[in-house]
Amino acid sequence: MADALRIGIAGLGTVGSSVVRMLGDKGHELTRLCGREIAPVAVSARDRTRDRGIELGNAQWFDDPVALARSSEIEVFVELIGGEDGPALASVSAALEAGHHVVTANKALLSKHGVELAAIAEQNGVLLNYEAAVAGGIPVIKTMREALAGNQVNRVFGIMNGTCNYILTRMEAEKLSFEDCLKDAQELGYAEADPTFDIEGHDTAHKLSILTSIAFGCRISADDIYMEGISNITQADIKAASELGYRIKLLGVAQKTDSGIEQRVHPTMVPVSSVIAQVHGVTNAVAIETDMLGELLLSGPGAGGDATASAVIGDIADIAKSRPGFQHGPVFGWPAKDLAPYKRARMRAHAGGYFIRLTVHDRIGVFADIARRMAENDISLESIVQHGDADEAAHKTVVLVTHETTEAAVRRAVDSITKDGHLTTKPQVIRIERVA
Repeated sequence: MADALRIGIAGLGTVGSSVVRMLGDKGHELTRLCGREIAPVAVSARDRTRDRGIELGNAQWFDDPVALARSSEIEVFVELIGGEDGPALASVSAALEAGHHVVTANKALLSKHGVELAAIAEQNGVLLNYEAAVAGGIPVIKTMREALAGNQVNRVFGIMNGTCNYILTRMEAEKLSFEDCLKDAQELGYAEADPTFDIEGHDTAHKLSILTSIAFGCRISADDIYMEGISNITQADIKAASELGYRIKLLGVAQKTDSGIEQRVHPTMVPVSSVIAQVHGVTNAVAIETDMLGELLLSGPGAGGDATASAVIGDIADIAKSRPGFQHGPVFGWPAKDLAPYKRARMRAHAGGYFIRLTVHDRIGVFADIARRMAENDISLESIVQHGDADEAAHKTVVLVTHETTEAAVRRAVDSITKDGHLTTKPQVIRIERVA
């Protein structure tokens, strides 16, 4: 049997502790699977005295993760520190430059520095594995990089943030407000004290930017993602969507168009009959559309210590099973030096149309003006429905569903209606996505 694979783990929070625990609990099974033992020989964390409920054995302690990353005592550096810069970047760079393989769950780091880190890894002939960085325990990275060889990816989209999916699920099922659902999510540990990163779409955008690079062979460009969060979703939207046969999900969508690559994160209406509409709670799901296979949907736990640790262990096991002299594949499926510059697509016709909710003064001429503004922008309406509320007789809710049109046309029409003085509250615009 080959010598044990010596690993160093930086970061002993929820995920890091789960990794150590799994390596202990599953040691015999991993040895049988990989043909060699996986041995955590060194660790690094901020507080030596904290009781993490794990057994570190004789693992050497490093106060400095960069020193651990450079240590000749390890072959694999596991980065679970977090953050796009600082110790995470310094230690991962140091490990790769020292000729050590790296496993990370750090989506923020990869979305900002992934291409340069991939170049270092490829120059030094080592692996940079990051399955846990996108969709937790779902093996979407391995699927896209390896299992879909020969397929051309046309679009990748999905639910990539469990916090947002949990909130939207509760809002629909229990008729609760966004604020009440967010409070519950925080109490249950699904949302941070400051939930902005999750609910405004930043977390999904980081993950999407990584998938975009793998799918289309371009450099990562997280700053070029159109982004909207779910904080402005109301019960009126949830109810209207249900009446129209839709369900609201926060989706990340990337697709290649004639003018470039389109990346967007936003609340989306999907048909209730679609598979992705059935993904509830903190579960994640990623759909990959290809020319040969059609649409493939991967679904499962998208966060949490055990789910993320499972993906980390899988990446370590892949390294343990590789042998000296084996030629490793490129980090993003394409050599880092060959990744094309990211070209942002022009605003395009959005397949599936738009949902527009307007709360208007109940007076003569409003409907006619709304219809006129839509016509001026060449927007064809699939349906228009008026809802009245006996408690607010002076106001009416108008719900419009458009046929295929452009983002620019919708925004121009809504801006004109707003300037006409008909609206009593801010208009709501939600895309309707074409999904199977």
